[in-house]
Amino acid sequence: MASDLKGKKIAFLATDGFEQVELIEPRKALDDAGASTVVIAPKGGKIRGWKHTEWGDEVKVDKSLSDANPQDYDALVLPGGVINPDSLRIDPKAVNFVRQFVSSGKTVAAICHGPWTLLEAGVLSGKKVTSWLSLKTDLKNAGATWVDQEVVIDGQFITSRNPNDIPAFNRAIIDSVSRGVHQHASV
Repeated sequence: MASDLKGKKIAFLATDGFEQVELIEPRKALDDAGASTVVIAPKGGKIRGWKHTEWGDEVKVDKSLSDANPQDYDALVLPGGVINPDSLRIDPKAVNFVRQFVSSGKTVAAICHGPWTLLEAGVLSGKKVTSWLSLKTDLKNAGATWVDQEVVIDGQFITSRNPNDIPAFNRAIIDSVSRGVHQHASV
């Protein structure tokens, strides 16, 4: 397993307020599987996580959003937390990055509130997804079919509900990237 993802480059798009375990644990699993992970954020320096009910640890930003090219990555991971995706979905550069990434057909994984940015990019119509329960109506209104499962895979999209689903979420990402899932996407 340690080399399943050797040579694969995986982007994590996040900003202040990301749910700490939803970035840290998938990143560790992907690194352990041999991938090279890159944290991309609208600003350089560091971003601060959210840990349950309070601010958490800082994570180094590897690349600012303005310097990131979606074509450079084999997969995109969108951690949740309420603050993080709510900030990203009103950032035109972040939404454009996500839209461009989706159009590549490569794996896009979002957990918890992470699908908000996908929703804003207009890429979920006709897709089967899951998320944090409070996004159910938003996702249905965007044309997605929402289900209550620990992990949902629909073509290039992998979605999960919450931190309890991280082990299944991680396995699904590793499997998808190792198989080189590449769906034709039209956005």
